[in-house]
Amino acid sequence: MAGAIFKQEVQAATGTAWEQWIATLGRTVDPIWSHEQIKNHLRERHGVTEAWSEWIAVMYEQLMGRVPVGTSKDAGVQIGVRRTFDVTKEQAWDFLLSPEGLSLWIGEVPSFQLQAGHEFTSKEGVTGKITVVVPYHKLRMTWQRPEWNTPSRLQLYCLSTKTGKTTIAIHQEMLEDVYMREIMRRHWDSMLNAYKTYTEAAR
Repeated sequence: MAGAIFKQEVQAATGTAWEQWIATLGRTVDPIWSHEQIKNHLRERHGVTEAWSEWIAVMYEQLMGRVPVGTSKDAGVQIGVRRTFDVTKEQAWDFLLSPEGLSLWIGEVPSFQLQAGHEFTSKEGVTGKITVVVPYHKLRMTWQRPEWNTPSRLQLYCLSTKTGKTTIAIHQEMLEDVYMREIMRRHWDSMLNAYKTYTEAAR
């Protein structure tokens, strides 16, 4: 449900521990309330900001038995991000696995071998183990930030389009909670935006 990072940040933002929020909302929220009603209650009665009323409502609704978007029984909390670029899939693949490209999604690594079983640790603390390599098409691995207790599963694809462009598709599973899902969505968006800037500068 709620991971350690969410608990730390909700307390820092609101001054109230997540366990206390659960107790408070358990006394004041009607089980039939909609998402918007819970959000409004948090803003109006408890003075919570728009952004945090959204997150507290989403996380509390899971305790009410509601399943958030981006969650499945087998893959847990997951995120998918994709973007199409005017490059070949070989160019996209080679960039993602170059030192410059790796710095955008893993960090600085002394060694990154494209073979199943290879384990890596970046200077930034990201760790993982490669499980599947299909050159110029697919990379599958575990991927874990230093503050996480358990790893996620990550897949990166380079897919050719009919127009000669390439779609980079990223799928990440087994994330801690939906709050981390949003953090990782921003992470992958930032990576793809950086690659867009790189391709435009190279023209």
